[in-house]
Amino acid sequence: MVQCQVCGTVSRSISGELGVCINCIRGRREGVLSLIQKAHMKSRRAFGLPETAPKDPEGLSCNLCMNECNIPVDAMGYCGLRKNEEGRIAGVSPAEGKLSWYHDPLPTNCVGDWVCPGGTGAGYPRYAYCDGPERGYKNLAVFFHACTFNCLYCQNWHFRRQTFAPQTTPLEDLLSDVDSKTSCICYFGGDPTAQMPFSLKASRTAIERNRNRILRICWETNGSMHGNLLDEMMDIALESGGCVKFDLKAWNENVHIALTGISNRRTLENFRRAGEKRGRRPSPPPLIASTLLVPGYVDEDEVKGIARYIVSIDPDIPYSLLAFYPHFFMSDMPLTSRAMAYRCVQAAREEGLNNIRIGNVHLLV
Repeated sequence: MVQCQVCGTVSRSISGELGVCINCIRGRREGVLSLIQKAHMKSRRAFGLPETAPKDPEGLSCNLCMNECNIPVDAMGYCGLRKNEEGRIAGVSPAEGKLSWYHDPLPTNCVGDWVCPGGTGAGYPRYAYCDGPERGYKNLAVFFHACTFNCLYCQNWHFRRQTFAPQTTPLEDLLSDVDSKTSCICYFGGDPTAQMPFSLKASRTAIERNRNRILRICWETNGSMHGNLLDEMMDIALESGGCVKFDLKAWNENVHIALTGISNRRTLENFRRAGEKRGRRPSPPPLIASTLLVPGYVDEDEVKGIARYIVSIDPDIPYSLLAFYPHFFMSDMPLTSRAMAYRCVQAAREEGLNNIRIGNVHLLV
């Protein structure tokens, strides 16, 4: 049990690291912002990451994501990948990045497996090898070792140990593992946003080298990239039969900042921007949304707001609600309850959303 340091409420669903309850966050009560900042700065100091996005007016600009860093000399950007070395940006590039990858047999537990060609055969025969799950084929899962957010509950927080590793991986090393049984490539992490030029170049090259067969390209992302990069990403996904999976972490901006350290404005803008391209290929769905149900913070009200927003774009966009498992700086939190998950499904349906599912059902209690 943790006591909210602002209002005094005691609950098991209050994070000890944040020290503040959902009601105080939504109301932006006095003292809330300093507690939120303190928690995020602590979690970033633990890995040597910049505590905030640098905004030096004389620094070098990086506009890949909504953080829009202005990096001072001998300092690094928020994601930890790019450094200002004597007036030039050093670090990753379109030709080399910080990443790892593995082959995952299809069908797999991807966020979109319940509607994508690899899991269902949707789009067969143009986008899928089988009229059903693509057994015998595999996904090349590409994990990027950096992120543009700072989620206190990050399920893959271990990537931070590789963010500052000195070595980078050439694009050709990744492409050499795209074999004849690789039917899709999916970028995740961390998040692909911080290394979007690399993933775009890798995707275009892989498609060109496999021009006469199916090779879908997908991204799983927080959606914080520059809009022009989003357009390129959506175009590749649409043309190849892949999808872009947006992690819509919260609806209320204050809640989003509390959990991730970053505003959700760019994510929501980009989600609508991506939705405007959806009509070019209604099936298989090129755009998918998901939300992790964090007890005490991402509840029915958050899901209701997200669902309403999705419906305003297209009520048929698939939406996956994911069960939470305690991790990282929110390891003291409980698992998502079955009752809460089904309340969130009902909340989304009441807003008019048509295609909803609960993922990670085995984690529900």
